[in-house]
Formats: sequence, structure tokens, C-alpha cells
Amino acid sequence: MSAGLVQAAYIVAAIFFFMSLKGLSKQETARTGNYYGIAGMAIALIATILGPETSGIAWIIVAMVIGAAIGIFYAKKVEMTEMPELVAILHSFVGMAAVLVGFNSFIDPPPPVSIDLAEQHAEHVIHMVEVFLGVFIGAVTFTGSIVAFGKLRGVISSSPLMLPHKHKLNLAAIVVSTLLMIHFVKVDGSMFALIIMTLIAFAFGYHLVASIGGADMPVVVSMLNSYSGWAAAAAGFMLANDLLIITGALVGSSGAILSYIMCKAMNRSFISVIAGGFGQEVASSGEAVDQGEHRETTAEDVAEMLKNSKSVVITPGYGMAVAQAQYPVHEITEKLRALGVEVRFAIHPVAGRLPGHMNVLLAEAKVPYDIVLEMDEINDDLSETDTVLVIGANDTVNPSAQDDPASPIAGMPVLEVWNAKDVIVFKRSMNPGYAGVQNPLFFKENTQMLFGDAKASCSKILEHL
Repeated sequence: MSAGLVQAAYIVAAIFFFMSLKGLSKQETARTGNYYGIAGMAIALIATILGPETSGIAWIIVAMVIGAAIGIFYAKKVEMTEMPELVAILHSFVGMAAVLVGFNSFIDPPPPVSIDLAEQHAEHVIHMVEVFLGVFIGAVTFTGSIVAFGKLRGVISSSPLMLPHKHKLNLAAIVVSTLLMIHFVKVDGSMFALIIMTLIAFAFGYHLVASIGGADMPVVVSMLNSYSGWAAAAAGFMLANDLLIITGALVGSSGAILSYIMCKAMNRSFISVIAGGFGQEVASSGEAVDQGEHRETTAEDVAEMLKNSKSVVITPGYGMAVAQAQYPVHEITEKLRALGVEVRFAIHPVAGRLPGHMNVLLAEAKVPYDIVLEMDEINDDLSETDTVLVIGANDTVNPSAQDDPASPIAGMPVLEVWNAKDVIVFKRSMNPGYAGVQNPLFFKENTQMLFGDAKASCSKILEHL
């Protein structure tokens, strides 16, 4: 395949990627958006393999077959509850790929394009900067993603790491890396400087994400998605691959925009997300202080309450995903709607541990899109709602975000479910949520607790409807 055909194929692939992003912006077109993305990536891979500058095709195909087999295996095996950590670990692969491409591009630089010596020197300086920045971004993405994976998996504490003078340490890492880059370019490349910077970037990425608490992990995953995009773009510059630059820029910018939207929804500073600085200075013990007695209820009583309600709002959280309760929840929804009860779903922007986590679960269970509403769309209606079912949600319905300035989730907009006439909370126990914060909602006069597995509880409610 000629170079001209490769570039034409890259343009077609880029168009498919744009169409994919457009499709993924709405639930109704998300499946089509995925197909566009698959088509674009297939065209890109085929064009790259058959390109005039590609060698060692047999090894490339072997690597692709192995990678595809691993990907298919885990795609079929991974549950929806494990998707956040899967996304995090995939980001780490992109980061490490950028690091390896950077070192390879430094050891074996591309031949100069220009015949003019001055232009060749300028090209070489630009390439050195590309290598340095690409390795730095990739290293930060790699260790940051590993930490995010560990926190989501539960092998690393969800509490923020609080090192003394942590912001000064971050600033020092950036300053030292900048000085190393100046030295790296000035001496026309130094493997020692590149290795030292890589080690600093690894530590920097670890500290950035480790300093962030569990309640903010959805934003972290989104931000790491952006980092991985910029790492891919950096690799594209080093390899002089236009499509990789375009794809990386798309991922990087869309991830940054999503992170910005989520930061606004959580009352967080976008700049401090990038700096790894919104792990709260005030740690919460998560211990249950004396807030009164909670009240328990039964599935039969809940069913009766639902039948007597005119309006019901269901607020799902990560606990619903763990219990796989979305299917009986959908059946409850259909039965109540058949009885003339208005049923809607209230989705917090960071419900679950991945942006859009709850929306995907509900779509998987065939819940109609038009009754799934975002927090801003439904919060004002909760005061006129008869019954709210809180299924596996905790931090996103916690009044402490508004009432307790010392809380790790202080200032985060939450679903104000306590304004409804009655609130039923589905939980396994009275333990605090992922952020380690006790929830005063559980002790309010209009709240009743339905303990047990959410799926089993929903099934029992179905029997009495």
C-alpha cells in the first residue's frame, strides 16, 4: 500500500473516530458509536500494517493475535462491577507504551526530513523535546493508573495519602523534570537524564493519584483517560504517525472535558484534579457517631408503600452493580408503572466508580432512557416524591456534603433524597460508604433500612407487588 493510500485510510479512520465520539454522547446511539470506533480502528490497523515503512509484519501479527486473545478473554470475563479497574489498567498499558516508544525513539531516532543543516538541527531539537515529554506523560499515566486500579480493586486503601508538604513535592518533581529536559536538549540527549526523569515521573504519577480519596475516583479514572490520550498523542509525534496524534488528541481532550464536567458536578477544582490536590486535608474516621437509632423495614412493607405511592424515585449506586440488582429493579419499575405509579431514576454524575456506570447498567436491563434523569434534572422534584428507593448508593446521597464542612465530601452536590416523604435504603449493613464517611441519612425520621443483598431484597418486593 502506497504512502498516499495509507494517509487516505487514516483520514477515513479519523472520520470514523469522530462519528464514534458523536454516537457515544447519547445512550440511544452508543452501540452505533462503538461500531464506528471498531471500524475506524480496523482501518487504522490494516493501513499501518500494509504501509510502505512497516517491517516485521509477521511479528506484528503475532503480537496482535496474542493481544486480541487476551482482550477477548477478559472482555467476556469481566463483570460490570469490575469495569472501572479494567479501564484503569488499560490506561496503564497506554502509558507504558508511550514510555517504551520514547526510549526506542531516543535510541533509534528517525532520519532527518530536511536536507538543510539548520532545519535538521531544529527537527532534532523538537524530536528530543517530544521524546522527553512523551516519556514523562507516559510514566505519570502508568503509575497513576496502577494506583487507581489498586484503589478500585481494594488492594490499596481508598483513603488519600497525606505526605508532609505534598504540594511542594509535586512542584519539586515538575521543576526538576523541567531542568532535566533543558539539560537533555542542551547536551543533545542524555540517557542518564532520561532515566532519572522517568523515575521521577513514576513517583510523581503514584503520588498524584494516591493523594486522592476514594469518593473522587470516578473523576480520577476520567482524568487518567485524558492522560492516556495525551500519552498516545505524544507517541504519535515520536513515530510521526498522524492518526495516532489525532486519536490521542481526541481521547485526551474528551477525557479532559468529561473531567471538567464531573468536577463541576462535585464542586471540585479542575486545576487541583490535574495537580492531584483534592484529596482532603481532613481525614474521616468513618466511625458511626451517635446520631440516633435507625429503623428497619421488610420487603412486604416496602411493597405496600410502593403500591400506595403516586411517585417513586429510584437512586442506584455501586451496591446495585455489585448485587446485579438492575434486572429485578427493572421488573419492579414495570409493575409499578402498570399500576399507574410514576417511576423515575435519579443518577448522580459520579454514581458507581466510572462515569456513566449506572446508565450502562440500567440500559443493560432495558430500563427506558426517558425515565433515567441526571441529578440536576430531578433534585427539585424530590420534595414532591412519595417514596425514594436508595439501592446501593451512599456517598452520593449523604447530607454531610451540605451540613459538615469537615467532611471529606464537603461541598459535593448530592441527591437530596431526604426531602421525599419516605426513603428506603437498601444496604447490607450500617458500614460507611467507599469514602469512609458515615451517612446521617440512615438515622432520619423518614428513612427506613432494608438490610440484605439488594437483588434478593428486590426479588422479595416483587413477590408482594
